[in-house]
Amino acid sequence: VHAVESGGGLVQAGGSLRLSCAASGRTFSNYNMGWFRHAPGKEREFVARINWSGRNTNYTDSVKGRFTISRDNAKNAVYLQMNSLKPEGTAVYYCAADAARRASTSSSQYDYWGQGTQVTVSS
Repeated sequence: VHAVESGGGLVQAGGSLRLSCAASGRTFSNYNMGWFRHAPGKEREFVARINWSGRNTNYTDSVKGRFTISRDNAKNAVYLQMNSLKPEGTAVYYCAADAARRASTSSSQYDYWGQGTQVTVSS
């Protein structure tokens, strides 16, 4: 699976962005997908995940109620709608594929990664 993220940019606190991840490969619909972020000086952090069917999602506590993960298997795409953004959300955001459906929030359990898209939230 080859994944390419887009949709990042500079936004003011309180604003919104929608990240997209376009994935190649016929087996995309079989994979659980996740979004992670990596801020300067911090560890890479789990943000959200969605199972292969789209019926089950999980979020890290800090984004619950503000971020929504979704997917369109017909388009081989996964999305992250981010509302009410905060300056601490500034990071490079990555989408990742869990080919073995491990249902994990650990980055080590994801097999394929995109190159990331920068999100900068100004205060």
